[in-house]
Amino acid sequence: MAFEITNEMLVGSLMPVIVYWVYGGLYTILGYSCNNYRLHPKEDEDEKNFASKKTVIKGVLGQQFRQFIATNLLYMITRGNDPGASSGQSTSFFAIATRQFIVAMFVFDIYQYFLHRYLHQNKFLYKHLHSKHHRLVVSYPFGAIYSHPIEGLLFDIIGGTMAIYISGMSPLTSAFFSSFCNMKSVDDHCGLMLPWNPFHIFFTNNTVYHDLHHQIYGGKYNFSQPFFSIWDKILGTYMPYSLEKRVEGGFKLRPLKEFKN
Repeated sequence: MAFEITNEMLVGSLMPVIVYWVYGGLYTILGYSCNNYRLHPKEDEDEKNFASKKTVIKGVLGQQFRQFIATNLLYMITRGNDPGASSGQSTSFFAIATRQFIVAMFVFDIYQYFLHRYLHQNKFLYKHLHSKHHRLVVSYPFGAIYSHPIEGLLFDIIGGTMAIYISGMSPLTSAFFSSFCNMKSVDDHCGLMLPWNPFHIFFTNNTVYHDLHHQIYGGKYNFSQPFFSIWDKILGTYMPYSLEKRVEGGFKLRPLKEFKN
């Protein structure tokens, strides 16, 4: 049987890209009118970062192209099968997808925590790979997956592929999972602490949690991503924090314990 890219595969690989830019665009628009919820003044995005927005957009588009290729290769190799769907007609699609989401979330979280922490602890890898992502000290929505191509391969392509494959997702289910991951990543980097944000209600690993990690003092803390904070708390890399209102509007993030240089 010849390998071919089906419509379902195209949806599975293109939908997360569209969701990333639409969701990121929504947050970018909100950023102009929600100064009272910003973690950093708007002008800091240009003044405190070490990569231009043009460079970031080019880097993200390159990463998404590589993800598109890798995702379709995975679908062709596994032939887009969904092992869970064939286990019994009585099991609903929703029940199967929920189980697969939970498995994929935990696989992705475990993989990303230990890889992320190692990229910070290994000075060579930090300097030549991960430091590119940290050129965005003041993160913003569409810079969420800006990174070195090799880091993008390790984090998103290999990590995402592992989570999708182990959980047994079909192309359609993986499209929703990858889109969900992109929304969570954009949310973590949006720089806005909006009230009633569902991600902030269901996940303690949120916009503020990750923003602390992007600060100069936070590089040795809060490695967990994208969903849970459990590994930071178990392994002693969690940095608690508080939010204070700025006089000029927005919030100021403060760490609540001494940090290592």
